[in-house]
Amino acid sequence: MHFKELKLDEKILKAIEQLGYTEPTEVQQKVIPVALEKRDILVKSKTGSGKTAAFATPLCELVDWEENKPQALVLTPTRELAVQVQEDITNIGRYKRIKGLALYGKSPFAKQKLALKQKTHIVVGTPGRVLDHMEKGTLDVSKIEYLVIDEADEMLNMGFLEQVESIIKLLPKERTTMLFSATLSDEIKKLSNKYMRDAVSIEIADSEDHAPDIEHLKYVVKEEQKQAFLEKLTILENPDSCIIFCRTKERVDQLVDALDAKGYTADKIHGGMMQEDRFEVMDEFRKGEFRYLIATDVAARGIDIEDITHVVHFDVPLEQESYVHRTGRTGRAGRSGKSIMLATPHEDKFVKEIESFIGFEIPAGPEVSDESVSKNRAAFDLKMQEQPELKKSKGEQLNANITKLYFNGGKKKKLRAVDFVGTIAKIEGVSADDIGIITIQDNVTYVEILNGKGPLVLKTMRNTTVKGKQLKVHIAHK
Repeated sequence: MHFKELKLDEKILKAIEQLGYTEPTEVQQKVIPVALEKRDILVKSKTGSGKTAAFATPLCELVDWEENKPQALVLTPTRELAVQVQEDITNIGRYKRIKGLALYGKSPFAKQKLALKQKTHIVVGTPGRVLDHMEKGTLDVSKIEYLVIDEADEMLNMGFLEQVESIIKLLPKERTTMLFSATLSDEIKKLSNKYMRDAVSIEIADSEDHAPDIEHLKYVVKEEQKQAFLEKLTILENPDSCIIFCRTKERVDQLVDALDAKGYTADKIHGGMMQEDRFEVMDEFRKGEFRYLIATDVAARGIDIEDITHVVHFDVPLEQESYVHRTGRTGRAGRSGKSIMLATPHEDKFVKEIESFIGFEIPAGPEVSDESVSKNRAAFDLKMQEQPELKKSKGEQLNANITKLYFNGGKKKKLRAVDFVGTIAKIEGVSADDIGIITIQDNVTYVEILNGKGPLVLKTMRNTTVKGKQLKVHIAHK
């Protein structure tokens, strides 16, 4: 099957093609047609199955560009996921000029309030901050026609269900609701029965879902020997890209310092860090600037990086679901991966609970002998010294042809989006299709120029007035 068979707008197909998607995944094939019919959907699908595009694509197709108020709301459990989903929506809706906005905590409320005054088609956010904006009247939900609850099981684990219900109660009753979850507990079924109408149930079988591509192993290691064992393990396994999970942020801090001192290219992510720092670390890890990411469970969700070869559970997770979420960071998009657990002799009970939850016994790992470690050390040292090959982001090809222009005039000069479109589209060789998202603030305006036409527009606009006003124009700083 090809995306062309899904009856999508040419502009969306063009963006999807440039993002490098060729065939829709199973969850996309099943969800997109039903979502386009505006029917409620309950989807059981593991992370890594391509579900973000499964709801982002129909949302971009269905929203009306002319409407200034938000028409779709996507709720996610973590800030990282909110930003990632918003980026995916912006990329898929690029040529249709769909504006997505991410709302999350630990980020200035006032800045988000200002952004919400702009034309916004789709809002993506964490429940706490979204509810905050709704209660303060800064997020107008009167035109919301589509609600997506993403990672519902994780919302439940993190105690967000009450906030999610409070949000739903403030939304228009006439709407389409889509709920995505890796597991369907009784509470999630109850939530869907309460707020969804005749929901179409879609279940993506695990066999289709890359799960068998992950090799699970466990080692029993005394607490005081864990670090030394981890070093031997990494020399033997020599991963290209590895996440090491710890139970607390203190453990993360200690381990990253220890590995750093040994010359590992490592960085960390946990809940005690500033949001901007977390995003920066994730971005660098995604590009492949370092090989080892040390993290707490808070970071397990919302990490969508295709090339993670290994996940190491330095600490056994206390919740069985966490094992699944952590492990789901590897073996994505059809690739193979390894999940290795280090358990102390006293943690047998937790290990058994995890095994009963996942439905199989995790095999013991092969012996890690000093001989095999020294045999492999040269290859390990070599890889440590090599600069990893930096990976391109999914949207890179799509964004390569886009130039963002800055104009020093906005609402206070009575300028509107149509004024910019009208003027720019008159330039020879440029049409309205070459104009992307326009953001008009009080004193400045940003206009995205698509299809590589940026330099031509920039040159022409230096001597062209908008609504009779000569504006300064230059390439916007990142």
